[in-house]
Amino acid sequence: MAGSGKAHLRSEDETLIRVEDLVVEYDVPGGETVKAVSGISFDIKAGETLGLVGESGCGKSTTGKALIQLPKPTSGSVKHKLVELTGLSSEAMRRRRTDLQMIFQDPISSLNPLRKVEDIVAEPMKIWGPKDKTEQKEMVDNILDSVGIDPEQAKGKLAHEFSGGQCQRISIARSLILDPEVLICDEPVSALDVSMQAQILNLLEDLKKKYHLTLIFIAHDLAVVKNISDKVAVMYLGKLCEVAQSDALYERPVHPYSKLLLDSCPEPDPSVAIDKTVSDDDELPSPINPPSGCRFRTRCPFATEICSSEEPQMQEVRPDHYVACHHPLI
Repeated sequence: MAGSGKAHLRSEDETLIRVEDLVVEYDVPGGETVKAVSGISFDIKAGETLGLVGESGCGKSTTGKALIQLPKPTSGSVKHKLVELTGLSSEAMRRRRTDLQMIFQDPISSLNPLRKVEDIVAEPMKIWGPKDKTEQKEMVDNILDSVGIDPEQAKGKLAHEFSGGQCQRISIARSLILDPEVLICDEPVSALDVSMQAQILNLLEDLKKKYHLTLIFIAHDLAVVKNISDKVAVMYLGKLCEVAQSDALYERPVHPYSKLLLDSCPEPDPSVAIDKTVSDDDELPSPINPPSGCRFRTRCPFATEICSSEEPQMQEVRPDHYVACHHPLI
């Protein structure tokens, strides 16, 4: 698992976003390098929702930020409407980001604590227009109302006067004010309680239809992305393991790591017996010195000699269901 390959990619003409061989690395004290993302490839059609899932530290958030060149990838290709983003100038990329917006993970710290809500939401328009104050006010009122925030009650308040769920709604409003095509949601519900998670997920679904959005939904909880995603890509230690339609992956995962993630999801039924066969006691490998071959082999019960010597490549095991594994569960 955790392999390379592009067998799962569709034709460039079909896709809105296309990522190939994306690599993001960071230098750390001591002369070592963190291999956060190591040569992943995926694509997204217009109007589609891609769920990007995996454990904390697998490179999901880094991938999302690399799409909008924050920071610029170490190597690889990121295309939006066939335009190569990695080759754009800083100014050209700033303009491109009006179509590629991001909801950050912490809904409270992502909002300026010293500015009123109306100023936070209107800030993008002060840079990109419209410049007319009356038109800006009307747009702020409309977008706040769209995300379930009463504009008259909220506009004059500061971020600390709102709950986490309300702050996330304000963050969503800010990201939508410029009418983007793509919305990158970086674990937008991980800091919220379960009831608020459901509200935000339903809100994103409604906004996707209303504003004709394409979503990249990043999460570590497979249960969260089950219903919102059209397609799911599973990441482990900077590599892609499995890519499939949401229903197909949840019904019958093919990669051992995908199955481990699904088996780890708690079932909300007290009468269900606890599965004590699910074990995840092995220490996570370091992204500074990842295992050779398949990066999951140190934790995989099916690993053999080939797993340590050869990196698995993406292969289609069922129609539109791809896995990078020497021993898929088929």
